[in-house]
Amino acid sequence: MERATAEQATQATGRAGPAPRSEPPPDRVALELLVHGVGGTTPEQMLDDPRTVRVSGDKTAAVHRRADDVDAETRPRDYRDRPVPEAYVWSNLTSGNGSRALWLLLLPFMVVNLAHWMRPNAHGMRRTVRAYGLLVRLVALTLTVLLVAAACEIAIDLVAWQCAGTRACAADHSWLGFLAPGADGGGGWWSQPGRRVALAALLPLALTGLLWYLSHRTWSAYESQQPFPHQRDPEEASRNALGRPGFWYGRRIVARLRAAHTAVGLLTVAAAVGASAARHDRRPGGPALLDALGWTLNAALALAGAFVVWVVCRRGRSEHHLDQRLDRALVRWLPLAALALLALAILYAAWSRPDWTSTGRLPGNTTFGGIALVQGALVLALAVVAARIHRGAPDTRTAMRGLGGPAVAMLACALGGVMSGGGSQRVADWLDGAGSPGAGGTIDGPPALLTWQASVIPPLLLVVAVLAAWLGVRTARRLRRELVQVPRDYPGERPDTARTRRIATTRATAALTDRAPLIVGVTAATTLLLGAGALVGAWASGKVPSKAAEDAHPFVAGAAGTAQALGSWLIGFGFLLFVTWGRRAYRDASARRTIGILWDVGTFWPRAAHPFAPPCYAERAVPDLTWRMHTWTRATGGRLVLSGHSQGSVLAAAAAWQLLPSVRKRVALLTYGSPLERLYGRWFPAHFGPDALSSLHREVDCWRNLHRPTDPIGGPVRLHGECGPRVDRAPLKDPLAYGRTAEHPLPAPILGHSDYQADPAFAEERARLLARLRPAAAAPVPPTPPAPPVHPPVPGVTAVSTAAGVPRPKTPDTAPDAAATAAPEGPPDTAG
Repeated sequence: MERATAEQATQATGRAGPAPRSEPPPDRVALELLVHGVGGTTPEQMLDDPRTVRVSGDKTAAVHRRADDVDAETRPRDYRDRPVPEAYVWSNLTSGNGSRALWLLLLPFMVVNLAHWMRPNAHGMRRTVRAYGLLVRLVALTLTVLLVAAACEIAIDLVAWQCAGTRACAADHSWLGFLAPGADGGGGWWSQPGRRVALAALLPLALTGLLWYLSHRTWSAYESQQPFPHQRDPEEASRNALGRPGFWYGRRIVARLRAAHTAVGLLTVAAAVGASAARHDRRPGGPALLDALGWTLNAALALAGAFVVWVVCRRGRSEHHLDQRLDRALVRWLPLAALALLALAILYAAWSRPDWTSTGRLPGNTTFGGIALVQGALVLALAVVAARIHRGAPDTRTAMRGLGGPAVAMLACALGGVMSGGGSQRVADWLDGAGSPGAGGTIDGPPALLTWQASVIPPLLLVVAVLAAWLGVRTARRLRRELVQVPRDYPGERPDTARTRRIATTRATAALTDRAPLIVGVTAATTLLLGAGALVGAWASGKVPSKAAEDAHPFVAGAAGTAQALGSWLIGFGFLLFVTWGRRAYRDASARRTIGILWDVGTFWPRAAHPFAPPCYAERAVPDLTWRMHTWTRATGGRLVLSGHSQGSVLAAAAAWQLLPSVRKRVALLTYGSPLERLYGRWFPAHFGPDALSSLHREVDCWRNLHRPTDPIGGPVRLHGECGPRVDRAPLKDPLAYGRTAEHPLPAPILGHSDYQADPAFAEERARLLARLRPAAAAPVPPTPPAPPVHPPVPGVTAVSTAAGVPRPKTPDTAPDAAATAAPEGPPDTAG
């Protein structure tokens, strides 16, 4: 009877399970490890103390304590009533120096990489899951081809072929004078079209080299950290992929994909350089030797391209064990072979052809149409596979019924098209001066498809505007309901219409986050349909929309001309805004931090689909947290509360999954403003769905989650049933007081997503978690296992500073060296 009464009281109050356990012994301290969220912060703000000390880590990511708490472990009696706070600060991983502004160039790659992780939850279906990962990797490969092809379009076609080959355009740009043909058809050594094209190839070659450099450099700086040595444990109950030993160490797949994408970029440049010369040599009466060389070069490029596709299809991620191997021959020789073919193509195109002149657009401008067609087919195939996986394990909370990944992949392709088309349009307008490319100007401008794609932007924005209006109506209806509910939440208060409306408006707008699947789905579907229409129109007419509609009804002709002009302006404005934003981010640290918020969300996941995506900061942060928690608990036997806000709660959950089961059972989890279920659970159901979160709840000692109705990001975890005591506390009041009270003589602010520590519920839940935790005896400190020579453990994170009064603990004997204890390869990886 007493037990039943206690359980009823727990359910009624939403508190964390059984009554507090007995008082801990006085020689054990408790630790609260704080992990901040998006946007970053400082250790002084997190610890609420201007004097802080870095006890482990470096300038990029580190653990900090208050100066007064450095030796807390030597004074346990001083901390009987409170935990020792530590702050893990990782904001510099996403908003560091000015070179991070270059990451804006990688935005489409980041978005398509997210699509890989949006796979629906699957039970079995290993082949279908692998097919999903394969299709995403192929979409990612087409984005690399698209970006490099856009650089070729600008440098080779617009500048070297069209403008430099037209005396009027070259005269307006004196820096092209040495490339221009003479009045009698002659000119300097560089005036031949093939040599101009060969010289212009240096720009897309440099872009490909820059992408390779950024990927290689960021891997060394972020993702080369050793995860905590992990072996299979008979007590391990979690089947979630985030708990696998090799999940946060994707060295092999990133190196393999980097080689493939670098090679395909170089082959794209080689095709752009060699195809035009080969087409010229195939004319009747042309040199037989050059014609044969052209056919041979094209065949070699086709074979090399097929081999690159095979490399991308051949292998996905290895997660079941820490994969230290590298395909060294492939990683080294594949880009070199592609570079050699590019060199041969440049030599072939630069061969003297005195009778060759450049007119119109560069031959072979159907490239962009082919890329768009392949991307559309891959996205549709991805949607079919995702729908099949979702039907095998349906979940009503999954965003878009499992089609979130294909929708996001479609948006990545659209974003890549906007960037490539915008750059081409702006460069064409700049080269043509006062004229209009393709409409009486000195040059013909970019391929017609790019103009068609720009012309569909106004209709797309119109659809989005209609959707926004509909959401505005729904929000207004919710606002009316909240206006009634707010006074009920603050009974006995004197009504204040303005105050009530502010609170109700904040709640109503915060609920818009739950409409994100609808916005993404409608935008992606509209983009796919309009993109297909643009492709058909460009191929059927071969003209820009205004020219193609000249003989149509006046309304249609006017609409086509308006859409073309407005689309060209919008895409150009977007491109200029993009460049301006990047330049500001390079100079302004605060702007870099704002952009860093985007990377905080988008680069949590490892680079599984695109190696040129911005680096995964979690491959540094998760091992940092895991090492810190394990070494501290093993050295002191104390109690540990892992406290995560916003994106920090996602890092905290990922780090908890990486702990050994014996350590995980001695850790409590406190999350607040957490997107674990609201965003990650819905958009990434395979890794944060109900099954995964329920397993985490069962495996940690205890877990509590705080959320507010005014928070647009955080929300409840929604765990019920047999997975343990309730996780979610009842929604917190925000603001804490409706009007002026004795406790709040000044108006209480509406906090929304910030400052959860200001609510008394935070301290209350933390105290209850600490009371539940049972301190354990400190484990003996065995010698550190030898680390692999190439990738040593994270500096400063594997041991607590001696200044903290704790002996430097080494890696425990329960976690031997990963290279020596790597489990044999299990079933095929679900990552595809």
